[in-house]
Amino acid sequence: MENANRGYERLFGDDALTVGTTFPLTDADEERPDVERELALAERLEAFGFDALWARDVPTYWPKFGDTGQTFDPWTWLSRVAGRTDDIILGTASVVLTLRHPLHVAKAAASLDHLSDGRLVLGVASGDRPPEYEAFGIKEAERGAAFRESVRVLRAAWREEYPEVETRWGTLDGTLDVVPKPTAGDLPLLATGNSRQSREWIADHADGWLFYHLPEDTLRSYLDDWHDRTEKPFVTTCTVDLADDPDADPEHVNQGFRAGAAWFRDYFRDLDAWGVDHIIVGVRGDDRERAYERFAAVVVDEL
Repeated sequence: MENANRGYERLFGDDALTVGTTFPLTDADEERPDVERELALAERLEAFGFDALWARDVPTYWPKFGDTGQTFDPWTWLSRVAGRTDDIILGTASVVLTLRHPLHVAKAAASLDHLSDGRLVLGVASGDRPPEYEAFGIKEAERGAAFRESVRVLRAAWREEYPEVETRWGTLDGTLDVVPKPTAGDLPLLATGNSRQSREWIADHADGWLFYHLPEDTLRSYLDDWHDRTEKPFVTTCTVDLADDPDADPEHVNQGFRAGAAWFRDYFRDLDAWGVDHIIVGVRGDDRERAYERFAAVVVDEL
């Protein structure tokens, strides 16, 4: 990415695998998390050496889906986190572009980029909760086209002064500008999942690809295909349930594994060798702070 911001450079600036995690950091999946506990743990994770903290964008609560994300709006929440941290990168995983006006996204993201001293990286998505489209007056069948148009508006709003662009959301005719501009002149966009797009489009228009946890063979085929198209970064996710026995063999859990530290070290080294640039982990444990501290000490620090 040309004129990469501070966040993009830390996560993808060299060949080393970087590691982040996602809110809520505590175990509050269906209720509002305790703000002070979350912020205190975010500070601890920065001290432990994690590279990034990612916040989800869940505009409405749909009980059938099973969780509320971290409950709070990602712009408001990450602004609060920015004030309590210094260097850890702040990411969205991911902003649902189809349900937000792109000019609002452009201004909110650029504002957070400034307030965090350039630490923001944006995962962006087309959405996956059917009732939300009707609630927001969006035709579900058109979300792929809406996603592409939103990206086009964001790029124009960030890169150009008094842009001229016409989309389903309205017209910029060159008499209005969107400020502030990002600290590095643009903001990195990581397309999440397929976002209703072809891989060719993602490789050409996004600054990286963020994909959910995949079986090894599938992941490697995706990585091979991606790297045949582009040198842009690839991000994936993994649930981590660290066993007490450091030599425990892996067992599958939802979106990841329960295993010993030795196996996780080897797995992360494999991910690095296969071409994964950043991994977003969700660490399980009755005492989340202790679980994150242990994972950082016996896995991340040893990579």
